[in-house]
Amino acid sequence: MKADLSGKVSLVTGAARGIGEAIADRLAANGSRVVYTDVADAAPAARKSPGCVAMTLDVTNPAQVQEVINRVVDEFGRLDILVNNAGINTLAHRVTIDEYPREAWDPILAVDLTGLYEVSREAARVMRRQGSGRIINIASIVGLVPLRLQCAYVAAKAGVVNLTKAMALELGPYGILVNGVAPGSTLTEGTRKLFYGPDGMFKESVRQMLAHVPLGRPGTPDEIAVAVLFLADPENTYTHGHILTVDGGWTAGYAREF
Repeated sequence: MKADLSGKVSLVTGAARGIGEAIADRLAANGSRVVYTDVADAAPAARKSPGCVAMTLDVTNPAQVQEVINRVVDEFGRLDILVNNAGINTLAHRVTIDEYPREAWDPILAVDLTGLYEVSREAARVMRRQGSGRIINIASIVGLVPLRLQCAYVAAKAGVVNLTKAMALELGPYGILVNGVAPGSTLTEGTRKLFYGPDGMFKESVRQMLAHVPLGRPGTPDEIAVAVLFLADPENTYTHGHILTVDGGWTAGYAREF
């Protein structure tokens, strides 16, 4: 898929690796100048794309969020596309809610939901002044169809889904399109080690999960990036308040007989 993003300035959070890096790369390949941001070093990822830069950004730090958005506007003069991709989860506490510790809950909500709010709030102020912009939030299918033993992640991503729709209602009149992408299980370096590699800790559980996915495999970061590019495409002008599932059919319905 191709889109003409020439002259556009994009900011992607969590862009040092995985899905965020693939999204930033895809936007850059279609002509956008991209700011790769991450709490980790995003410079190696950004150097692949001429005209793109890396900035350190901890989405849980409001002062740093404001500083980075201001730097983007100072250096590039505008901000056209924000992709809220930064997110975390934990494998250390796969337990029911009565056993789920607060110390695991707080950081997930802080990054996955509150961090998205912080970055969106600052970016929306810029976009309102411009009278245009795109905000694309990376949610998850667990925000649409909850899974067991992940109460914090499920709550955060469900919050992202409805926050996306609320933002669409609020910001649409100002020329800002807001949408979300809900990936299913995606093959990254991290999930390869945990789930999909021959020595994966949860490889048996993943086999059972994939039996319910009609395409029978995990997605790839680039497949998520294509969905983001569709929502960022300047020719796509009437998709608004939508959550685009990219899950191989996982949430389409039951794929197995009972």
